[in-house]
Amino acid sequence: MKLDTIITGLILIVAFYVLLFIGKIINDLLHREYKLNFEIVEKDNAALALAMAGYYFGLVLAIGGTLVGPGIGIIDDLIDMCIYGLLSIILVNASWYICDKLILFRFKVSEELIRDQNQGTGVVLAGISIASGLIIFGSVQGKGGNIWTVVVFWAIGQIILLLAGLIYNLITPYNIHDEIEKDNVAAGVSFAGAMVAIGIVVGLAAESDFESWATNLPDYLGYTALGLVLLPLIRLLTDKVLLPTVNLTDEIARQEKPNVGAAYIEAFSYIAAAFIIYWCI
Repeated sequence: MKLDTIITGLILIVAFYVLLFIGKIINDLLHREYKLNFEIVEKDNAALALAMAGYYFGLVLAIGGTLVGPGIGIIDDLIDMCIYGLLSIILVNASWYICDKLILFRFKVSEELIRDQNQGTGVVLAGISIASGLIIFGSVQGKGGNIWTVVVFWAIGQIILLLAGLIYNLITPYNIHDEIEKDNVAAGVSFAGAMVAIGIVVGLAAESDFESWATNLPDYLGYTALGLVLLPLIRLLTDKVLLPTVNLTDEIARQEKPNVGAAYIEAFSYIAAAFIIYWCI
């Protein structure tokens, strides 16, 4: 490996962590109702830790999209990383707000995280942040786009996530909001898996080079719509293969102690289905 390649990589790594630190500061400023270090270190707040881990992972994915593919020069790479990295911080934090107000709208997210230390809420927030990071990752890595194409693809992705949340609530025999508010971590894990899966489908749909809205937008919308239709069907098929004798609804919401292990399998089945859709269609 050449010395200049190593030096370039080290510079980009430092810039990456500077952006992550900026993302932490901005999130802290937006959530002054709690002190992150106090909640995680002093109160052992696993719910907030889950939410923040998902937030940071979403940022890593979003910023990482600028580094995929061959470099175009250290100066240009740094400029792209800074511009799209700062944009990613804004958009991932906006996704957190959308989750609070429109996806988990029946209760106040900050109260569930801080007062109740509700890990079900924490894992859903993590899933939304990761899904948004995947959508941004797909939007920034192709050639021909700009800031506005990223924002538009992100905005459409948020609408898709909202629709997916509504569909999920319709196809599950229990109310996802009620279960999460009752501190049902299993229900939160399953729902988060579905959100991440949608993020994978939508993000991969946006990863091609941008030619024009007339060319790219119909393909993007068609692929995401197909994903919304096929995801629950392929998830059902995956469940039948992985847990053929188990009723997941009973395990997650119809017994005294929800089965988090079964929820992990369900979440995995959604994510696996998203990749299967991408590889096969």
